[in-house]
Amino acid sequence: MLQDYIESGVLEAYVTGTASEQEVKELMYMKAKYPEVSIALQQLEIDMETIAKHMAVTPPAHTWNKISNQIDELILRPGDDPQQFQGDREDNNYKNFNTGSEYIEVEAESNHIKVHKNWKWVFAAVFILGKIFLACAIYFYLENRQAQQQIKQMQTELQQLKH
Repeated sequence: MLQDYIESGVLEAYVTGTASEQEVKELMYMKAKYPEVSIALQQLEIDMETIAKHMAVTPPAHTWNKISNQIDELILRPGDDPQQFQGDREDNNYKNFNTGSEYIEVEAESNHIKVHKNWKWVFAAVFILGKIFLACAIYFYLENRQAQQQIKQMQTELQQLKH
């Protein structure tokens, strides 16, 4: 029974943080009562850490400097009021209660979007192909309609010949 509990997936759910509150309470009880559960949990944590280390991706060289600079800018920015952020302790989400503008103002030189010259030809080709496909679709629709009318006409002629 103890081995079934260890293999049930509760330990994995606990380590990954997806266990329910009831499962966590049950695991803590089993861990305190049975040293095998505690050992299995420690081994699972070691295995997960090993997997995480093997799958880790090294960030680019200057990433830490960029993060540090952005944090320094936030810390050194004058006029920020620390009271504008208030924590919601029920769901751990933080909301900005600043009553300022809801939009970020962006200054631009013009109202036009700049597109690389090669895209002009791509857009032209797509436009022309669209027109060609539309013409083909209309043509084949009309041909199909005419063929359907001819089939109906032949069916009526066959029925008249049979009678």
